[in-house]
Amino acid sequence: MVGTSKQMLGDWGEKLVRSKISCPRCKAKRKTLRQLPPNFTCADLICDFCGYLAQVKTATVANVTVLPNQILGAAWKPQSERMKSGIYFPLFIVLVTKRPKGVAIYLLAADLQTEEMFVPRKPLSNKAKRSGWQGYMIDLRLASGSPTKLSV
Repeated sequence: MVGTSKQMLGDWGEKLVRSKISCPRCKAKRKTLRQLPPNFTCADLICDFCGYLAQVKTATVANVTVLPNQILGAAWKPQSERMKSGIYFPLFIVLVTKRPKGVAIYLLAADLQTEEMFVPRKPLSNKAKRSGWQGYMIDLRLASGSPTKLSV
């Protein structure tokens, strides 16, 4: 099934992290990160050796060396429920430029994430296909530390 351009970009970012990055927890020599099924709630990758879970967000930017202030999140309700339980997943941030082609991967550890950096968006209107659905933005300026740039 072919998705929207944003869904395809997100899938590409997940595949890139999986193919280029070793698990940050177990540091296995072989590539052990695997994509979770589409629409798996709040996580995109799992290490098939140690069980490490992570989320991947991919964005098109003008310069991959400059982190954007905000990136688009996903569904607010499951994110909110996890935060209330004190659960945060590490976040891989994949930045890509169109021309010239450039890419960078950053990692924001779970312990650097704050509740304030996850900003709920306005729910979709009654006329929308997914009426009432609510997303969120991730404000990277409100993290308690900076994401680490990983070598690709």
